[in-house]
Amino acid sequence: MRYTVFGATGGVGREIVTQALAAGHEVTAVVRDPSRYTVTSPGLTVFEADLAKPETLRPAVAGRDAVLSGLGARTRADAGIATTLTRAVLTAMEAEGTRRLVVVSATPLGGSPQGESLLDRVSMSVVSTVFKDLYRDLRAMEAALANSDTDWTAVRPPRLLNKPLTGVYRTAIGGNPRAARTIARADVAHAMLAQVARRETVGQAVGVAY
Repeated sequence: MRYTVFGATGGVGREIVTQALAAGHEVTAVVRDPSRYTVTSPGLTVFEADLAKPETLRPAVAGRDAVLSGLGARTRADAGIATTLTRAVLTAMEAEGTRRLVVVSATPLGGSPQGESLLDRVSMSVVSTVFKDLYRDLRAMEAALANSDTDWTAVRPPRLLNKPLTGVYRTAIGGNPRAARTIARADVAHAMLAQVARRETVGQAVGVAY
């Protein structure tokens, strides 16, 4: 497979790149400063681009089997960036006719599943309130996906951990697993790569958690 990865310098994006390369895929990592990108592999192409200019992204997505995005705000001050950058990716993909797109979103957008404990419902409410600007950004991003001409999937993890890949986690199409509290960035990347071939998740959000 030929993949393009946006947000390749972030925790999830870097994991997507390394796991895809380890599986034998060809990967194009889109970055702002190639000189600072330390991942190397014969199967890797590092592509320098300005995400504020969608036309510069077209060569990076042309002819790809799938595009995966780890783009998103890292702090509350960055709220709005997920929507802005994802729209640039969508514009480039639609111009090139590239269809499959998998992005990272967040658990709170899926709400509490039926039978969720009071503790988990309260925790979700608190997190949603504290980081409301970030989640507003992600909702706008997902709305842009829904209005696009792509075969998109949004993977929604809870609190992210810097732990090794396990490959063992729960998923829920269109919602969240119960007691969705944590997951490693490596396993989010694993889940995102797994969605590429899952046609039942096209046009859907997928909750993922341990």
